[in-house]
Amino acid sequence: MLYVNQSQTNITAGPQYQGLLEILVFSMMSIVPCCVFLFINITMLFTLRSKAVFRETSRFILLSNLLFADTVQMAMSQILYLMAILRVRLTYPVCGVLAMLADLTNEISPLTLVVMSLERYVAVCFPLRHTTIITMRNTAVAIFVVWAFGSLNILTRVILLLDFPFEDLESLQMKEFCAKVNILLGQMSVLYDKGYTYFLFVSAGVAIICSYIGVMIAARSASTDKASAQKARNTLLLHLLQLVLSLSSTIQNPLLTAFSKVLDRETLVRIQLYLYVFIIIFPRCLSSLIYGIRDRTIRLVFVKHLCCQWRRSRFQ
Repeated sequence: MLYVNQSQTNITAGPQYQGLLEILVFSMMSIVPCCVFLFINITMLFTLRSKAVFRETSRFILLSNLLFADTVQMAMSQILYLMAILRVRLTYPVCGVLAMLADLTNEISPLTLVVMSLERYVAVCFPLRHTTIITMRNTAVAIFVVWAFGSLNILTRVILLLDFPFEDLESLQMKEFCAKVNILLGQMSVLYDKGYTYFLFVSAGVAIICSYIGVMIAARSASTDKASAQKARNTLLLHLLQLVLSLSSTIQNPLLTAFSKVLDRETLVRIQLYLYVFIIIFPRCLSSLIYGIRDRTIRLVFVKHLCCQWRRSRFQ
Protein backbone atom coordinates (compact mmCIF):
# COMPACT_ATOMS: atom_id res chain seq x y z
CA MET A 1 0.00 0.00 0.00
CA LEU A 2 1.12 3.51 -0.75
CA TYR A 3 0.13 5.41 2.38
CA VAL A 4 1.61 8.38 4.22
CA ASN A 5 5.14 7.11 3.67
CA GLN A 6 4.75 8.20 0.06
CA SER A 7 4.80 11.79 1.17
CA GLN A 8 8.40 11.29 2.19
CA THR A 9 9.61 10.66 -1.37
CA ASN A 10 11.39 12.96 -3.78
CA ILE A 11 8.87 15.73 -3.10
CA THR A 12 9.79 16.03 0.57
CA ALA A 13 13.37 14.95 0.07
CA GLY A 14 14.01 17.91 -2.20
CA PRO A 15 12.98 20.92 -0.12
CA GLN A 16 15.43 21.97 2.58
CA TYR A 17 13.56 23.57 5.46
CA GLN A 18 14.94 26.95 6.39
CA GLY A 19 15.63 27.09 10.08
CA LEU A 20 14.40 25.51 13.25
CA LEU A 21 11.26 27.68 13.42
CA GLU A 22 9.90 26.38 10.12
CA ILE A 23 10.59 22.78 11.14
CA LEU A 24 8.83 23.36 14.45
CA VAL A 25 5.76 24.91 12.76
CA PHE A 26 5.26 22.06 10.31
CA SER A 27 5.90 19.50 13.05
CA MET A 28 3.28 21.00 15.34
CA MET A 29 0.71 21.29 12.55
CA SER A 30 0.84 17.51 12.17
CA ILE A 31 1.50 16.55 15.78
CA VAL A 32 -1.52 18.38 17.24
CA PRO A 33 -4.27 16.71 15.13
CA CYS A 34 -2.47 13.37 15.39
CA CYS A 35 -2.37 13.59 19.19
CA VAL A 36 -6.05 14.56 19.32
CA PHE A 37 -7.07 11.61 17.12
CA LEU A 38 -4.82 9.23 19.06
CA PHE A 39 -6.47 10.42 22.27
CA ILE A 40 -9.93 9.71 20.81
CA ASN A 41 -8.93 6.27 19.52
CA ILE A 42 -7.27 5.23 22.77
CA THR A 43 -10.33 6.40 24.71
CA MET A 44 -12.56 4.32 22.46
CA LEU A 45 -10.31 1.28 22.92
CA PHE A 46 -10.51 1.77 26.68
CA THR A 47 -14.29 2.08 26.42
CA LEU A 48 -14.55 -1.18 24.48
CA ARG A 49 -12.62 -2.95 27.24
CA SER A 50 -14.56 -1.37 30.10
CA LYS A 51 -17.76 -3.44 29.93
CA ALA A 52 -18.48 -7.11 29.35
CA VAL A 53 -21.17 -6.38 26.75
CA PHE A 54 -18.53 -4.78 24.51
CA ARG A 55 -15.98 -7.55 25.09
CA GLU A 56 -18.54 -10.26 24.27
CA THR A 57 -20.23 -8.72 21.21
CA SER A 58 -18.76 -9.61 17.83
CA ARG A 59 -19.18 -6.21 16.16
CA PHE A 60 -17.46 -4.45 19.05
CA ILE A 61 -14.64 -7.01 19.02
CA LEU A 62 -14.15 -6.33 15.32
CA LEU A 63 -14.25 -2.60 16.02
CA SER A 64 -11.51 -3.04 18.64
CA ASN A 65 -9.37 -4.83 16.08
CA LEU A 66 -9.94 -2.04 13.55
CA LEU A 67 -9.18 0.69 16.08
CA PHE A 68 -6.02 -1.06 17.27
CA ALA A 69 -4.68 -1.31 13.71
CA ASP A 70 -5.66 2.29 12.92
CA THR A 71 -4.05 3.59 16.12
CA VAL A 72 -0.76 1.80 15.45
CA GLN A 73 -0.84 2.94 11.83
CA MET A 74 -1.47 6.54 12.87
CA ALA A 75 1.43 6.47 15.33
CA MET A 76 3.80 4.87 12.80
CA SER A 77 2.80 7.36 10.11
CA GLN A 78 3.47 10.27 12.43
CA ILE A 79 6.88 8.88 13.40
CA LEU A 80 7.90 8.46 9.75
CA TYR A 81 6.50 11.89 8.89
CA LEU A 82 8.52 13.57 11.65
CA MET A 83 11.64 11.69 10.55
CA ALA A 84 11.17 13.14 7.08
CA ILE A 85 10.71 16.67 8.41
CA LEU A 86 13.77 16.36 10.67
CA ARG A 87 15.73 14.78 7.80
CA VAL A 88 16.55 11.62 9.74
CA ARG A 89 17.98 8.90 7.53
CA LEU A 90 17.94 5.26 8.62
CA THR A 91 19.55 2.08 7.39
CA TYR A 92 17.61 -0.15 5.00
CA PRO A 93 16.96 -2.91 7.61
CA VAL A 94 15.63 -0.50 10.25
CA CYS A 95 13.51 1.39 7.74
CA GLY A 96 12.26 -1.92 6.34
CA VAL A 97 11.00 -3.05 9.75
CA LEU A 98 9.20 0.25 10.39
CA ALA A 99 7.70 0.40 6.91
CA MET A 100 6.56 -3.23 7.00
CA LEU A 101 4.89 -2.73 10.39
CA ALA A 102 3.09 0.36 9.11
CA ASP A 103 2.13 -1.52 5.95
CA LEU A 104 0.75 -4.48 7.92
CA THR A 105 -1.48 -2.32 10.13
CA ASN A 106 -2.56 -0.36 7.06
CA GLU A 107 -3.80 -3.56 5.40
CA ILE A 108 -5.78 -4.66 8.46
CA SER A 109 -8.23 -1.76 8.09
CA PRO A 110 -9.85 -2.67 4.73
CA LEU A 111 -9.82 -6.37 5.61
CA THR A 112 -11.56 -5.72 8.94
CA LEU A 113 -14.07 -3.42 7.23
CA VAL A 114 -15.00 -6.33 4.96
CA VAL A 115 -15.60 -8.62 7.95
CA MET A 116 -17.64 -5.93 9.72
CA SER A 117 -19.74 -5.41 6.59
CA LEU A 118 -20.42 -9.13 6.30
CA GLU A 119 -21.43 -9.19 9.97
CA ARG A 120 -24.00 -6.45 9.34
CA TYR A 121 -25.24 -8.32 6.26
CA VAL A 122 -25.81 -11.48 8.30
CA ALA A 123 -27.50 -9.49 11.08
CA VAL A 124 -30.08 -8.03 8.67
CA CYS A 125 -30.53 -10.81 6.11
CA PHE A 126 -30.33 -13.76 8.50
CA PRO A 127 -31.48 -12.39 11.88
CA LEU A 128 -32.58 -15.78 13.22
CA ARG A 129 -29.22 -17.37 12.43
CA HIS A 130 -27.08 -14.40 13.41
CA THR A 131 -26.23 -15.73 16.87
CA THR A 132 -25.22 -19.11 15.48
CA ILE A 133 -23.15 -17.74 12.59
CA ILE A 134 -21.53 -14.74 14.29
CA THR A 135 -20.14 -16.40 17.41
CA MET A 136 -17.17 -15.44 19.56
CA ARG A 137 -15.19 -18.33 18.10
CA ASN A 138 -15.98 -17.40 14.50
CA THR A 139 -15.12 -13.78 15.24
CA ALA A 140 -11.74 -14.80 16.67
CA VAL A 141 -11.10 -16.98 13.60
CA ALA A 142 -11.99 -14.08 11.28
CA ILE A 143 -9.57 -11.75 13.09
CA PHE A 144 -6.84 -14.40 12.95
CA VAL A 145 -7.40 -14.84 9.20
CA VAL A 146 -7.22 -11.06 8.68
CA TRP A 147 -3.86 -10.79 10.45
CA ALA A 148 -2.55 -13.98 8.82
CA PHE A 149 -3.45 -12.69 5.35
CA GLY A 150 -1.72 -9.38 6.05
CA SER A 151 1.34 -11.14 7.49
CA LEU A 152 1.55 -13.41 4.44
CA ASN A 153 1.71 -10.34 2.24
CA ILE A 154 4.54 -8.90 4.36
CA LEU A 155 6.40 -12.22 4.14
CA THR A 156 6.05 -12.17 0.36
CA ARG A 157 7.52 -8.68 0.22
CA VAL A 158 10.47 -9.76 2.36
CA ILE A 159 11.12 -12.74 0.07
CA LEU A 160 11.09 -10.43 -2.96
CA LEU A 161 13.61 -8.16 -1.23
CA LEU A 162 16.00 -11.07 -0.73
CA ASP A 163 16.56 -11.21 -4.50
CA PHE A 164 17.91 -7.66 -4.54
CA PRO A 165 21.74 -7.45 -4.83
CA PHE A 166 22.42 -5.53 -1.62
CA GLU A 167 26.16 -6.13 -2.08
CA ASP A 168 26.06 -3.66 -4.98
CA LEU A 169 25.05 -0.85 -2.63
CA GLU A 170 27.83 1.39 -1.36
CA SER A 171 26.27 1.35 2.11
CA LEU A 172 23.14 0.16 3.91
CA GLN A 173 22.58 3.78 4.95
CA MET A 174 19.64 5.21 3.02
CA LYS A 175 20.22 8.30 0.92
CA GLU A 176 16.52 9.17 1.02
CA PHE A 177 14.07 9.42 3.90
CA CYS A 178 12.52 6.26 5.26
CA ALA A 179 9.56 5.54 3.00
CA LYS A 180 7.97 2.44 1.63
CA VAL A 181 8.57 3.49 -1.96
CA ASN A 182 12.26 3.88 -1.14
CA ILE A 183 12.61 0.27 0.00
CA LEU A 184 10.79 -1.25 -2.98
CA LEU A 185 14.11 -2.36 -4.39
CA GLY A 186 13.56 -4.10 -7.68
CA GLN A 187 10.91 -4.13 -10.39
CA MET A 188 9.24 -7.28 -9.03
CA SER A 189 8.63 -5.60 -5.66
CA VAL A 190 7.07 -2.57 -7.36
CA LEU A 191 4.80 -4.68 -9.58
CA TYR A 192 3.74 -6.89 -6.67
CA ASP A 193 2.95 -3.87 -4.49
CA LYS A 194 0.74 -2.31 -7.16
CA GLY A 195 -1.01 -5.58 -7.95
CA TYR A 196 -1.70 -6.39 -4.31
CA THR A 197 -3.01 -2.87 -3.64
CA TYR A 198 -5.44 -3.03 -6.56
CA PHE A 199 -6.56 -6.55 -5.63
CA LEU A 200 -7.14 -5.66 -1.98
CA PHE A 201 -9.18 -2.53 -2.56
CA VAL A 202 -11.21 -3.93 -5.45
CA SER A 203 -12.05 -7.07 -3.45
CA ALA A 204 -12.92 -5.06 -0.35
CA GLY A 205 -15.06 -2.64 -2.37
CA VAL A 206 -16.95 -5.46 -4.09
CA ALA A 207 -17.60 -7.20 -0.75
CA ILE A 208 -18.94 -4.04 0.91
CA ILE A 209 -21.08 -3.08 -2.10
CA CYS A 210 -22.54 -6.60 -2.33
CA SER A 211 -23.34 -6.49 1.39
CA TYR A 212 -25.07 -3.14 0.88
CA ILE A 213 -27.13 -4.48 -2.03
CA GLY A 214 -28.08 -7.53 0.02
CA VAL A 215 -29.23 -5.34 2.90
CA MET A 216 -31.28 -3.15 0.51
CA ILE A 217 -33.00 -6.22 -0.93
CA ALA A 218 -33.69 -7.59 2.54
CA ALA A 219 -35.09 -4.23 3.65
CA ARG A 220 -37.97 -4.64 1.20
CA SER A 221 -39.06 -7.83 2.90
CA ALA A 222 -42.02 -7.52 5.26
CA SER A 223 -40.29 -9.66 7.88
CA THR A 224 -37.25 -7.41 8.11
CA ASP A 225 -36.85 -4.78 10.82
CA LYS A 226 -36.89 -1.53 8.78
CA ALA A 227 -35.03 0.50 11.39
CA SER A 228 -32.30 -2.12 11.71
CA ALA A 229 -31.94 -2.39 7.93
CA GLN A 230 -31.72 1.39 7.56
CA LYS A 231 -29.05 1.60 10.24
CA ALA A 232 -27.10 -1.25 8.62
CA ARG A 233 -27.25 0.49 5.23
CA ASN A 234 -25.91 3.71 6.70
CA THR A 235 -23.12 1.81 8.45
CA LEU A 236 -22.14 0.05 5.21
CA LEU A 237 -22.06 3.37 3.38
CA LEU A 238 -19.73 4.73 6.04
CA HIS A 239 -17.55 1.63 5.69
CA LEU A 240 -17.40 2.28 1.97
CA LEU A 241 -16.43 5.90 2.66
CA GLN A 242 -13.63 4.69 4.95
CA LEU A 243 -12.40 2.39 2.21
CA VAL A 244 -12.45 5.22 -0.36
CA LEU A 245 -10.49 7.47 2.00
CA SER A 246 -7.92 4.72 2.51
CA LEU A 247 -7.70 4.26 -1.26
CA SER A 248 -7.29 8.01 -1.78
CA SER A 249 -3.96 7.82 0.06
CA THR A 250 -2.57 5.78 -2.84
CA ILE A 251 -2.95 8.73 -5.21
CA GLN A 252 -1.39 11.26 -2.83
CA ASN A 253 2.11 10.98 -4.27
CA PRO A 254 1.02 11.29 -7.95
CA LEU A 255 -1.04 14.35 -7.01
CA LEU A 256 1.90 15.99 -5.27
CA THR A 257 4.14 15.15 -8.20
CA ALA A 258 1.70 16.87 -10.57
CA PHE A 259 1.32 19.89 -8.26
CA SER A 260 5.10 20.25 -7.95
CA LYS A 261 5.28 21.16 -11.64
CA VAL A 262 2.98 24.18 -11.33
CA LEU A 263 3.19 25.32 -7.68
CA ASP A 264 5.93 26.91 -5.64
CA ARG A 265 7.63 25.07 -2.79
CA GLU A 266 5.78 26.80 0.05
CA THR A 267 2.33 26.11 -1.43
CA LEU A 268 3.29 22.52 -2.21
CA VAL A 269 4.41 21.82 1.37
CA ARG A 270 1.14 23.25 2.71
CA ILE A 271 -0.92 21.09 0.35
CA GLN A 272 1.13 18.07 1.40
CA LEU A 273 0.42 18.80 5.06
CA TYR A 274 -3.33 19.17 4.44
CA LEU A 275 -3.43 15.91 2.48
CA TYR A 276 -1.55 14.16 5.27
CA VAL A 277 -4.00 15.31 7.94
CA PHE A 278 -7.26 14.84 6.03
CA ILE A 279 -6.42 11.77 3.93
CA ILE A 280 -4.03 9.86 6.18
CA ILE A 281 -4.72 10.86 9.78
CA PHE A 282 -8.44 11.72 9.86
CA PRO A 283 -9.71 8.41 8.32
CA ARG A 284 -7.91 6.56 11.13
CA CYS A 285 -10.15 8.33 13.63
CA LEU A 286 -13.34 7.97 11.63
CA SER A 287 -14.28 4.59 13.13
CA SER A 288 -14.24 6.04 16.66
CA LEU A 289 -16.44 8.93 15.60
CA ILE A 290 -18.86 6.68 13.67
CA TYR A 291 -19.46 4.22 16.48
CA GLY A 292 -18.89 6.65 19.35
CA ILE A 293 -21.59 9.03 18.13
CA ARG A 294 -24.03 6.86 16.14
CA ASP A 295 -24.21 3.72 18.29
CA ARG A 296 -26.44 4.32 21.30
CA THR A 297 -25.02 1.27 23.08
CA ILE A 298 -21.58 2.77 23.29
CA ARG A 299 -22.23 6.52 22.99
CA LEU A 300 -22.85 7.31 26.67
CA VAL A 301 -19.92 5.24 27.92
CA PHE A 302 -17.59 6.68 25.29
CA VAL A 303 -18.57 10.30 25.99
CA LYS A 304 -18.25 9.70 29.73
CA HIS A 305 -14.74 8.28 29.41
CA LEU A 306 -13.75 10.94 26.90
CA CYS A 307 -14.83 13.78 29.18
CA CYS A 308 -13.29 12.20 32.27
CA GLN A 309 -9.95 11.60 30.58
CA TRP A 310 -9.96 15.11 29.13
CA ARG A 311 -10.57 16.66 32.54
CA ARG A 312 -7.94 14.41 34.10
CA SER A 313 -5.38 15.33 31.47
CA ARG A 314 -6.09 19.04 31.98
CA PHE A 315 -5.75 18.63 35.74
CA GLN A 316 -2.46 16.81 35.39
